[in-house]
Amino acid sequence: MDSFEFNKIAMAVLGTVFVLMSLTFLSEGIFHMELPETPGYLVEAADDHSSSGGDTETASGPAYEPISALLASADASAGEKVAKKCAACHTFEAGGKNKVGPALYDVVNRSIGNVGDFSYSSALQAYAAGKTWTYDELNGFLWNPKKYMKGTAMGFVGVKKVQDRANLIAYLRSLSASPAPLPTPEEESTTEESSATGESAQSGESEQTTEAEPTTETEQTGETQ
Repeated sequence: MDSFEFNKIAMAVLGTVFVLMSLTFLSEGIFHMELPETPGYLVEAADDHSSSGGDTETASGPAYEPISALLASADASAGEKVAKKCAACHTFEAGGKNKVGPALYDVVNRSIGNVGDFSYSSALQAYAAGKTWTYDELNGFLWNPKKYMKGTAMGFVGVKKVQDRANLIAYLRSLSASPAPLPTPEEESTTEESSATGESAQSGESEQTTEAEPTTETEQTGETQ
């Protein structure tokens, strides 16, 4: 090979290397990205206790708002709409039969576990002695069956908004030939005080109480099982 041929080959190789290097520098300039000092990124968790109208849970236990003061102005018609989700498991009319859960006609102030032909859970039976479905019992159970009544078979997550619970319970109250009297101002005050101190919120047994009949909201009533 003479020197002329060698020079042509050398020039071709050098030219190719130059082109490749130029492309490398060009692409680096176009697509260059600054890497963060710390890999990854922070994801902010959503605040579960946002102002959604629902109740909260504190370090000392569940905290749900009382509904006594809301009952006088509660909307039973709105409560009937809330109760529709429970119709698969409960009946509401006078003389209605039990389904997955007990019949709920005339439930307010009825003795707990008092529907004779319904098979209640052992948790509710243990809690029921001498107790009735008061407004506060219904309120606590409908708030969160699993937390209010330990051991309940009901899988429903509960009605978190206090106004929805008040409306629902107002509807249940209307299901009677003689609706139960509304709480007096004194009773309202007592209920609010006990709720604030956590007495009603943490009554583990009362959590089991409402299971049977308040199953209304729950569709999946523990007592339904």
